[in-house]
Amino acid sequence: MPVEWIPGTGYFSNSYVYGSVLIDTGATPTAVEPYRDDIGTIVLTHCHYDHIAHLREIRDMCGNPEICIHELDAPGITEPSRSLSTMFGERGPDIGPDVILSEGDEIGGLKVIHTPGHTPGGICLYDAEEMVLFSGDTVFADGAFGRFDFPGGSLEQLSNSVKKLSELDVEGLCPGHGTPAFSNGRRHILAALRALNTGYF
Repeated sequence: MPVEWIPGTGYFSNSYVYGSVLIDTGATPTAVEPYRDDIGTIVLTHCHYDHIAHLREIRDMCGNPEICIHELDAPGITEPSRSLSTMFGERGPDIGPDVILSEGDEIGGLKVIHTPGHTPGGICLYDAEEMVLFSGDTVFADGAFGRFDFPGGSLEQLSNSVKKLSELDVEGLCPGHGTPAFSNGRRHILAALRALNTGYF
């Protein structure tokens, strides 16, 4: 299944279309519009504003697809203190989720992997058959990893989450920010794990 990468602009996150699933709503509605008829589900990797900023507009444009987020980050869609929207001088979308996700759930052929550390309810989405991982802000290409100094963040949890991801067979690594790695994705995850283990950051 092809990965449609919709780059975020400025501080906003990437979005991805994978089958009928839209992953994160940082990209502008204009950029998402060509896929509007394909999108039946929106999955948010976590509740930070740069990933949920355009949720309301995209939901309305796509005909009210289901909104899914992990149970621990669900309050962040409506609480500015959790979404950090006030840091951006903005208000959050103030929309409740339709589906609460937990570790091991499957949605649109993607397995939910709970990866706390950046936020308590951060998730990654994994297609084992295609060896594609949508990693949110847990891990990025080139060995980078998510910040853990925001409210609810934890270095220990983030390290454990990246270790969990390092055990997966990953070719395509599709992060929340920056350019995806469409081959050798596991190499980037292992580089992040080494940095976390050595404290060299």
